[in-house]
Amino acid sequence: MNLIDTHCHLDYFGDAIDEVLRRAKEASIESMILCGTGVADWDLHHNLANLHGHIHYTVGIHPNNIDENWEKNLTQLESFFQKNLTPVAMGEIGLDYHFLEKNIPETIALQKEVFRQQLLIAGQKNCPIIIHSRDAFEDCKQIIDQSECDWNKIVIHCFSENGNAMGEVNARGGRGSFTGIVTYKNAENVRQALLAQGIERLMLETDCPYLAPVPFRSKQNEPAFLRETARCVAHLLGIGESELCALTTHNAKQFFQIP
Repeated sequence: MNLIDTHCHLDYFGDAIDEVLRRAKEASIESMILCGTGVADWDLHHNLANLHGHIHYTVGIHPNNIDENWEKNLTQLESFFQKNLTPVAMGEIGLDYHFLEKNIPETIALQKEVFRQQLLIAGQKNCPIIIHSRDAFEDCKQIIDQSECDWNKIVIHCFSENGNAMGEVNARGGRGSFTGIVTYKNAENVRQALLAQGIERLMLETDCPYLAPVPFRSKQNEPAFLRETARCVAHLLGIGESELCALTTHNAKQFFQIP
């Protein structure tokens, strides 16, 4: 009953990475995708992928990590697609209006511009795209619609909208992936979104070190805990855990073109 963690951030674990990887193996996490958020993690994730055959990585500038060097950073981002071991996706990129500081119109405009530029690169590379959308679903959707990117290559990670929003994403060809949030009592909208999408495009993630599933909610999340999310999702969908694992693993491999 192997699983793929399609979105995690191992850079937060420092010297404990080896222990995290050991526990993931014991939990039958077949592979994991380390998601880039900025220049601070790209090299580390690339190096980990080189060391461990079951680790894959992405590159992207998270909307909360945009600084005055963003144009230079985009050039560095593109260079990873020239390496022997290339990213499996662009991401995570998108919009985040949850923690907006002063100069809100300027901040939103900058987030949108950096998002558009990364979508342009992703379209040129014809690679999958991992979208970060927090309190910004309509703007994210509109910008993707206006880009030349194929919605079939789009996944909105940590999907937190409702079933109607999921219907809009799926109708365009995109998909959502789900975290431990589906195990939370107050997340009925997310469960409804999961049920609206169904199993055919479903992928699971931890987004660790955040969003640990019940019964680990008060702890730092890690890939090994994906097993609990899978159990919950299998129950929601009314299928066996082994079937759920097989289907989501297949979906992840197909979407990210993982052998």
